[in-house]
Amino acid sequence: MHISSTMKREEIFLYNCLAYMHGSLYLCTKFKKMKKIVLIGVVFLLCGCVAEEKHYTHEVLNRMTPIKNQGKSQTCWIYAMLAAIETEHLAWGDSVNLSPYYIEKMLEQEPQCPKSKRGEPATTLRLLEKYGICGYDAMRKIETPAPKWVFMYGATYTPQEFARSVCKPGEYMQLMSDDSKPYYQESELEVEDNWLHDRYLNIPMDSLFAKTERAVRQHHGVCWEDEGHGMAIVGIAHDDQGEKYFIMKNSWGTKRPHGGLEYISFKHFKKHTIAVEMTKEAYY
Repeated sequence: MHISSTMKREEIFLYNCLAYMHGSLYLCTKFKKMKKIVLIGVVFLLCGCVAEEKHYTHEVLNRMTPIKNQGKSQTCWIYAMLAAIETEHLAWGDSVNLSPYYIEKMLEQEPQCPKSKRGEPATTLRLLEKYGICGYDAMRKIETPAPKWVFMYGATYTPQEFARSVCKPGEYMQLMSDDSKPYYQESELEVEDNWLHDRYLNIPMDSLFAKTERAVRQHHGVCWEDEGHGMAIVGIAHDDQGEKYFIMKNSWGTKRPHGGLEYISFKHFKKHTIAVEMTKEAYY
């Protein structure tokens, strides 16, 4: 095959991949011991050459605080719930950036908390009400002592007082969809991470999805979790084929595709959602 001056960049790229594959297969005939390793590498390379990065068009992208990084901790549930609260306040024009390390530090006082520090976003709401919260600038590391006072806009608050200003008791509600339990009644979310035995309003998945989409389009902060991870929903997008996605604010730092945002398809949401948290105002 000859590379002509009229070939597109993508065609030249694919040609180079195929040429590399041909050369690698030749090496395999010469060095049989390398055959398995090289073939695996060739398949991986060829797949990488052909795959194209999906393009997303944002329909809604709500305001959010900077992406944080939970590191090796298993505290995504804290980051996700606080991120939803932050987005809710930013929609009001109120700038709030909260410290997940404060809540993580308070776990040391909870005898029921597992060593893994896993939990539910609803757990964050309970701990926030009990222990309070502080701003991110006041506690940027878990090793930092938890502050006893919060200084904000020329006023001094206890962490509990400050928490009530950013999240009133009972302001948020927990939602789930479990077809084995009665709908429109509260039931305990039966997962190991729910060690405080919080109860959730159980509604049909179609209703849960519709209320979540409406809340996001109305610029509310929403917290979402599936079987293994929790994130805040900050927007809605679609790809070039018209498939729709929720835009998630993750807590794995910014050195990732899309700068720390994730795109979860509506199909994934309907199939894998464990729970959603939103304000009562957003729900009703």
